Amino acid sequence: MAADASYQGDSEGLPRLTDKPAFRVEDIHGMADALSLFPGVDENRMAAFGICGGGGYTLRAGQSDKRFKVVATLSAFNSGLVRRDGFMGSQATTIQERLAAATAARVKAVKGGDVDYTPDLKDMKPEDAAKLPFALYRDGYTYYAQTNAHPKSSFIFTQESYLDLFTFDASVNMDLINVPLLMMAGKDADTFYMTQQCYVKATGTNDKELYLMDGVQHIETYWKPEYVELEVAKLLEFLSTRL
Repeated sequence: MAADASYQGDSEGLPRLTDKPAFRVEDIHGMADALSLFPGVDENRMAAFGICGGGGYTLRAGQSDKRFKVVATLSAFNSGLVRRDGFMGSQATTIQERLAAATAARVKAVKGGDVDYTPDLKDMKPEDAAKLPFALYRDGYTYYAQTNAHPKSSFIFTQESYLDLFTFDASVNMDLINVPLLMMAGKDADTFYMTQQCYVKATGTNDKELYLMDGVQHIETYWKPEYVELEVAKLLEFLSTRL
C-alpha cells in the first residue's frame, strides 16, 4: 500500500500541507491497520519500506509497531534533524529565530489570520537552483520542479509545522527495532550521513544490512533504471528471505 500523507495530495486534513511527524508516523500505523483488514493479506508477513523522508518516518513507525516484520529504507532522510539544524548542520545557529517565527505563525492562525507557508522551491529560477550549495537540492529541483513535477505535489508546508519538526529525530530509539532492517543508499549521496546515523544506532536487531551503491547521489536512486533495478532486486531478496 502507498498513500498520500495526511493534509497532502488526495488525503484530507486542514490546514493543507501541514507536515507534522506524529501525523506522518500515524499514517504508517493506519496503513498497517488497513492492510490487516484487507482480504487475503497475511498480517504476520507485513513489511514497511520508506523512501527519503518516508524512510525516516518508517524507521520511527517500525520502532514501536511490531506488525512490521521487516523494516527497509532507501535514501532515508531525517526530516526533523534537517528542519532543525539545516542540511549538514548549515542552519544550526538560527534555530531559536526560526522557532520564534514558527510560534508567531501559529499565533497568527489562531487569531484568524492567514496560514503562513515556507517558500516553494518550484518558484526558484533554474539559474538560481544551479547555485544551491548541496547536490540534494540542485538535483531535487531538477527532479521535483522540472522533469518529474506533479501537479499535486509541493515543496511547501506550514510554518507552524516547525514546532513539531524541530523536536523529531528518526535516529532516536533506533534500538527498539528488533526485526530485520535493510537500509539502502547511494554511497556518494550528501544525505548518507542520515542513513549511517540511524543504522549505527540500530543495536536491537541482529539482522541488519547496509546496502550501498558506489558513485550514486540521493535523487538518482529514485529514477535511474540501473540503480532502481539494483534496489528492487535487493529489497525483494531481503523480503523473500525474512518473511
